[in-house]
Amino acid sequence: MSSRTLAMTDAIHAFLLDATLREAPILAELRRETAGLPMAGMQISPEQGQFMALLVELLGVRRYLEIGTFTGYSALATVLAMPADGRATCLDISEEWTAVARRYWQRGGVADRIDLRLGAGQDSLDALLKEGARGRYDLAFIDADKVNYDAYYERCHALVRPGGLIALDNMLWGGAVANAEKNDEDTVAIRALNRKIRDDRRVACSLVPIGDGVMLCRRRD
Repeated sequence: MSSRTLAMTDAIHAFLLDATLREAPILAELRRETAGLPMAGMQISPEQGQFMALLVELLGVRRYLEIGTFTGYSALATVLAMPADGRATCLDISEEWTAVARRYWQRGGVADRIDLRLGAGQDSLDALLKEGARGRYDLAFIDADKVNYDAYYERCHALVRPGGLIALDNMLWGGAVANAEKNDEDTVAIRALNRKIRDDRRVACSLVPIGDGVMLCRRRD
């Protein structure tokens, strides 16, 4: 037993991947291709993808919302774990990176189950609300520009059903949130949102130290 979370050394991480990771070949291939791109650090870790797939099964997710898709790994991992009638809405601003996502979604046989919308995140979320999507989604995953995380969180609270889950990536921000000397715009935004969610009684929450820190928020009302 331990009174605090175990530090993730390289050796422990290697064991974690070797002994526990179940990664579909197409996901592994997408991860390898993304690793060669200039913005490769934006992709979630494979163990985080597996964790999200488990959340899908636990919640019985049939409607998934994603803000920040990049090359599509998280969306692919999630949709592959959903039942055949499951559908995803993915929001991003980059035609270049999502072209990679589209290719792998097609190869994975899930392209027809994913509605990809390109444009500013807040505008796309507002459009969904205007379309009557309030309370439609079982799970929302936020992994986009950090300064707008709070705005995305508030809109997702409206779009996710009561009892549904909002997951926010990068909530430890490489450890910068714990460094008082780090006060750039992104770090300040993430630090403030962590504390806001702690005090937000509309949700039950837990910050899970997987990847770069995933905040889970279950909508209560």
